[in-house]
Amino acid sequence: MHAGKQRFKREAMLYEKLDGAGVDCRLCSHRCRIPPSAKGFCKVRENIDGTLFANSYGKVISRAVDPIEKKPLYHFLPGSRSFSVAAIGCNFRCEFCQNWQISQVDEAESLGFEAADMRAEDVVRAAVDSECDSIAYTYTEPTIFFEFCYDTARLAREKALRNIFVTNGYMTREALDTIRPFLDAANVDLKSFSDEFYKRQCKARLQPVLDSIAYMKKLGIWVEVTTLIIPEQNDSAQQLRGIAGFLAGIDVNIPWHISRFFPKYHFTDVPATEIESLRRAKAIGQSCGLRFIYIGNVAESADTFCPECGKLLVGRPPAPAGRTHMAGGKCSGCGTEVPGVW
Repeated sequence: MHAGKQRFKREAMLYEKLDGAGVDCRLCSHRCRIPPSAKGFCKVRENIDGTLFANSYGKVISRAVDPIEKKPLYHFLPGSRSFSVAAIGCNFRCEFCQNWQISQVDEAESLGFEAADMRAEDVVRAAVDSECDSIAYTYTEPTIFFEFCYDTARLAREKALRNIFVTNGYMTREALDTIRPFLDAANVDLKSFSDEFYKRQCKARLQPVLDSIAYMKKLGIWVEVTTLIIPEQNDSAQQLRGIAGFLAGIDVNIPWHISRFFPKYHFTDVPATEIESLRRAKAIGQSCGLRFIYIGNVAESADTFCPECGKLLVGRPPAPAGRTHMAGGKCSGCGTEVPGVW
């Protein structure tokens, strides 16, 4: 992360030069106006003499072969494997972050984490060699290493690999338009239905996230949504109805992953989410019309069932992952179409 160790020099995408050597960054909804010799809110995009550089480019802090279900994506190539990569940094400051050691630049540097140099073609080759069907840009926030995602995703498409964002959804419409030709799926964290929560806990706003979810669907990107349920923070019936109602208003078939919170980072004094709270959230989602709701981070069934006849469609651990009971994307029992990428 240190300037002296930067192997790759990549000018940023999606910005405008201003008078006086300042720049307007148009990558995420912070829309930072960055003066010379300064960085944006993400701390990885730097204005050097009027040119914006992406300091995270080619700096991979984490990589792994994951089951697609870990993203989590349940209606996208179930049972397949995804090559996952991340760079240090984020455009949120979530007090409850589960990956704070690498998502926060200052924390990563204080812990002495060093990223590995990788080219886009290195990532694609590793994905192919690992017999993965996709590349996931995940663990931190893909928006902040957008240029590396873009170059990698373009090469991945040439090798018939799918591309996935696991994201907080704070990118601009311009960013989504730019990545759209190569982006196949996204899991978006919808952390709350309160703008006050976003401002206080994430140093961001709610509306841009809602806009991104709606726009991704409009662009034809396969979308699933995750909400980490935090006790006494975003678990009220009003909040949960807001989230579920919003998603149902876009498409009742959007899979909603309700995930259990465990004490982390600055939220170590907050207890883990009670299982019953997750079940209550699922019931609220169902009452709002959502057809596919999954409880995560617990030993609950994660299987997919036909919303019409109740037949098991996709079994997940402990059953063999990815075994489907569908034909042509339809329930083999009643013929109901099941949205997803099968």
